[in-house]
Amino acid sequence: MALILFDFDGVLADTLADLLNFGQEVCDELGVKHVATPDDLDSLEVMSFATYGRQLEVPELLVDEFVRRCLKRFGEKKSPPDIFDGMGEVVRKLSVKHVLGIITGNSSQNVTAFLVEHGLAEYIRAIFGVDSPGSKTEKISQAQNQFAAEGEAVFMVGDSMSDIRAAKEAAVKSIAVSWGHQSAETLIRAEPDYLVRSPRELMEVVRLCR
Repeated sequence: MALILFDFDGVLADTLADLLNFGQEVCDELGVKHVATPDDLDSLEVMSFATYGRQLEVPELLVDEFVRRCLKRFGEKKSPPDIFDGMGEVVRKLSVKHVLGIITGNSSQNVTAFLVEHGLAEYIRAIFGVDSPGSKTEKISQAQNQFAAEGEAVFMVGDSMSDIRAAKEAAVKSIAVSWGHQSAETLIRAEPDYLVRSPRELMEVVRLCR
């Protein structure tokens, strides 16, 4: 058995278009003259709504408002985001023998709505969202203390350099996925333990390392 912790945006949820659209809409509302592109996300050293806002040249005094408005837009969507092809099956299969959790910069409410929409709520033991206290590293450690037995393998599955670094700081294994918001070339710079390019490869890494 292992503890497997997933980032949400870019790992389970295909939210790239939403992030770009919502980021642009909020910038326009706040009077920020910046055109949001995928490069803005790929270049982030720390993946969060706050750092995304700063990358889009949102003034520091408006960053909290940028975050609030972006999260509000996700919450008000008529339907939750799509799930990446194959990831629903991955969650269901891994949950048979492992404990699964989600650690994310998105809100727990938005994540829960997504899980319910895609029939996955029963497979996820805990959600540590932006509404939970602590850094991503601290949340990984909290999940490990709460759900993993001593000596049990713990994986953080993410799509950003900051996910990989948080895993290293928490002394757990990092699995970077190439289908998210940062490119494989960017992820490699953070030196993940594993880089996978498909959900099938993700399953194989967990199978071989447990």
